[in-house]
Amino acid sequence: MIESDNVAREWCNNDEYFDCIFNHINVSQRHFSGIQFENCTFNDCDLSEAIFKDCKFIHCNFNRCHMSVIKWLYTELFDVNFIECKLIGVDWTQADWPTFRLHPELVFKQCMLNGASFFGLKLNELTLESCQLHDVDFREGDFKHSTIRECDLFQSQFMRTQLQSVDFTDSVHIEIDILNNSLAKATFSRLEALNLLLGLDITLVD
Repeated sequence: MIESDNVAREWCNNDEYFDCIFNHINVSQRHFSGIQFENCTFNDCDLSEAIFKDCKFIHCNFNRCHMSVIKWLYTELFDVNFIECKLIGVDWTQADWPTFRLHPELVFKQCMLNGASFFGLKLNELTLESCQLHDVDFREGDFKHSTIRECDLFQSQFMRTQLQSVDFTDSVHIEIDILNNSLAKATFSRLEALNLLLGLDITLVD
């Protein structure tokens, strides 16, 4: 595996990078196109406000990276892990999600994704663990069999969202209209499950 602190300065459009480790690079606000990264790891990097157009990230890992307002314009993401990353204000609908890949295998752990948009996306088996998800747009999306555990969903939006068999265990501030979303076989902690009933204009007694 090739390890470098400076190789990002030499990233060339329409090039390929395989089995590389990128440490402490700063490509904030830079533009890239047509690049393929495969089996690459990004550690403590600043990719905030960078633009990746028509790129591919396959079997890649991002650790402790600053990636707020990054743009994935027509970029494919497959089997990508984000660990302790800051991803505020990212519009994930701009990426390329091929229909033949029903499960993109995206994993977010201990990440901050406030203000993100997953509007209308089909991302079955998405994994979000111990993440901050304030004001995230999940409307019209299909997230069947996903894991959203130990997350803070304060003011996140769900409307006509497919949430069958989603695991919400230990997640908090969940506001989901059970009449306008599909929740069959979803799992909630007991208190949050009771909160879902508040919108039904019913009275709960002990």
